[in-house]
Amino acid sequence: MPSEPHDRNADTDVAERATPVELFFDVVFVLTVTQLANLLETNLNWAGVGQTVMILGLLWYLYSAYAWLTNHVPPRRPTRKLLLFGGMAGFLLTAVAIPDAFTGSGLLFGIGYLIVVTVHVSQFAKSTARAAVRRFAPYNLGGAALILAAGLLTGPVVPVLWVAAIFTQTVLPYLLPGHSWLAAAASFHIRPAHFVERHGLLVIVALGETVVAIGMGARVDHLDLGVAGAVVMALALPATLWWTYFTDTAAGEAALDRADQAARSRLSARVYVLNHFALLLGIIATATGLHAVVAHPDTPAGWPAALALTAGVALFLAAIADLRHSLDVGRTTSRVVTAALVLASTPLGATVNSALHLGVVIILMVVMLLIDGYRPGAPLSHAAHT
Repeated sequence: MPSEPHDRNADTDVAERATPVELFFDVVFVLTVTQLANLLETNLNWAGVGQTVMILGLLWYLYSAYAWLTNHVPPRRPTRKLLLFGGMAGFLLTAVAIPDAFTGSGLLFGIGYLIVVTVHVSQFAKSTARAAVRRFAPYNLGGAALILAAGLLTGPVVPVLWVAAIFTQTVLPYLLPGHSWLAAAASFHIRPAHFVERHGLLVIVALGETVVAIGMGARVDHLDLGVAGAVVMALALPATLWWTYFTDTAAGEAALDRADQAARSRLSARVYVLNHFALLLGIIATATGLHAVVAHPDTPAGWPAALALTAGVALFLAAIADLRHSLDVGRTTSRVVTAALVLASTPLGATVNSALHLGVVIILMVVMLLIDGYRPGAPLSHAAHT
């Protein structure tokens, strides 16, 4: 059979909708969310929080990089799908290695991370954004080399190398804008409909995985009305987070559509890389707090678990407020005020009753949505036209 022609102008294959293989990619990546929620639940202290933030920071940066990739080079052809499966394999290795990423399984994590970066750079180099690829590739490959080195070493140098890798990939490009992708931002051609849909699908899958974990953690050996009520409430909270997020997707897509290419690229980096990192971290922390409620609904959760619940919801709301501010798509007051009220409810869960605390948090979220007066947006691919 004839070989596939070299894709000299890959961006002519326009990404209008997220493809099924991209959704499968999201399912694989969400194992990262599950692993990090378990890691945080097992180490519900400041060290555990630090590890969770660093691991998510590295992996979310690359997940979002793949969203940019498939926006430019849609994985419709067999070779593209196969290479995307290679990226999935790398993400799967990193997810499996998460529990001991700073110690015993660090090398496995580093190998998986290097695979993810290599596949991404090699595929993106076939797009019309090659000018930007040449500028971000050294930062990404340098970060991967640092993570691989951390996997080969032990002791205090390991977290130092992790911090150096995160700094190299996410901060250094902004400190050297003339020598990073920022100087070639206009070479990216973001398709807002696909881009917003892709991130929305990831949020849905992440919230769905939270619900699955809640069901798996329910005490079926002592299933009574209290446990059943806690399970239902544990479902209600992710539902309010879903409603809150998808209230703004249509307006967000339209805001990206109005921006020129360079501004759209910078705005996308702020909202869908930095902002969604905080949003996803909020989901992970919320899931950790929900596990404690479902496990012991009739007792206080204690300060660490209660704070995980409220801090997670507050961080999610703060991210949505920043999204609204950055895209100029709605008022931020309701999100900020509700975040503050949710945080203020922490003593209720820590010292009184965890199920009661969850009920209060849900009521605050529902009241915010009712006062806001909005409904979730239409299907993302048509959001700008509805």
